[in-house]
Amino acid sequence: MFRRDVQDDLEKWLQKPGRKPLILRGARQVGKTTAVNQFAKNFENYLYINLEDDLVAGFFDHFRPVDELLVNLFAYCNVRRKEGKTLLFIDEIQNSKKAVASLRYFYEEMPDLYVIAAGSLLESLIDVHVSFPVGRVEYMAVHPCSFREYMVAEGESLLRERISSDVEASVVFHEKLMNMFNRYTLLGGMPEVIKTYTETKDIASLDSIYDALLQGYRDDVEKYARNTTQREVIRYILNAGWAETAKCVTLGGFAGSSYKSREMGEAFRTLEKALLLELVYPTTNTSIPIQSDMRRAPKLIWLDTGLVNYASGIQKEVFMAKDIQDSWRGMVAEQIVAQELLALSNKVSTRRNFWVRAKAGASAEVDFVISRNSGIIPIEVKSGHNAHLRSLHSFVNNSAEYVTAVRVWSQPFSIDKPVTNYGKRFTLINVPFYMVGWLPQIIDRYNEPSIQ
Repeated sequence: MFRRDVQDDLEKWLQKPGRKPLILRGARQVGKTTAVNQFAKNFENYLYINLEDDLVAGFFDHFRPVDELLVNLFAYCNVRRKEGKTLLFIDEIQNSKKAVASLRYFYEEMPDLYVIAAGSLLESLIDVHVSFPVGRVEYMAVHPCSFREYMVAEGESLLRERISSDVEASVVFHEKLMNMFNRYTLLGGMPEVIKTYTETKDIASLDSIYDALLQGYRDDVEKYARNTTQREVIRYILNAGWAETAKCVTLGGFAGSSYKSREMGEAFRTLEKALLLELVYPTTNTSIPIQSDMRRAPKLIWLDTGLVNYASGIQKEVFMAKDIQDSWRGMVAEQIVAQELLALSNKVSTRRNFWVRAKAGASAEVDFVISRNSGIIPIEVKSGHNAHLRSLHSFVNNSAEYVTAVRVWSQPFSIDKPVTNYGKRFTLINVPFYMVGWLPQIIDRYNEPSIQ
């Protein structure tokens, strides 16, 4: 299995003073278990338990204090304890409320034990008043593979290092990188898909993997839903919602359904907790903080572009497109950029936003905004000349500060200094799709707030 960037994050946690038990958050099949299994090579003792097994889940009901529990876990795992560090990985921890509560005692009573937990819908446990160890655990998000990770899987680690050290060097490799990114956009970032493709180079063989992933999410409906109606609404979203990717959606009557806004809203919130999708809300702010306007229609962004392509039946269109901005009216381009933006952070609290002009009836809309260097960076996903970036110009005109903006496109990296129709100058960083994963360092280098 290729190395994931989450390995670096886990190793930082390993060396962190005052380390707490770590909860990994991510949708099913994004590689949480595989990442921990690889990370476990740093330890003399490794205990893996899955609480879908009722037997081991029962241990947390019957054994206390935690040192006695640990002795029994060594016996259950058939591991003879050695001198050195011990890693305990509790998978599917949501199946035992007592196991969730035990994380507090591992932190307080056994600080030398390294504990990682993973599970689905942990937020739902808070809703039912579980003794959740607030303040005694820390969190880390695991997402589908980013393009930078895909480069490693394709055997292009040295090229990744070259771009990391000098972003302008990407211009020489532009055609190769765009071809690679277009392939990544078609495949998506689910680890099993990438692993199978890089081993076989057979795109047709991936259908069974996509189908199994989608069916697995549908089968989980029984665990996600609180009642029959919610079960039906969730199933509807998981069947019809893929075609609404990157669109602003209305909850009432979503995707031609007869479901009401309240029913649809509850179902969407449940699927957001499962990290299968995000309703991305707009902001009208042009300076920090970024505040979501929950009264306006959100955009629907799914966890993975490859699943969107397969579930929506547009794989052939994406495969044949010379420019991914031509695919599916540009929706695929927005979805993949949204996916890359989320992968920039391992914080569970990270949310994405786009920008709309506050004035009633205004149509200006910028695809995404992010916070960087005490300012808001607007990001447009489109081709075209500077004069055609009307929404971006509108953002600049409405800002009281100097603006550094980003255009994501299929052309090579470049820097422009356009002027709006109001005479406001700004820095426009033109970033090819494959470089979204380097946006923070690019913005830090080329941001010029002193220019007026």
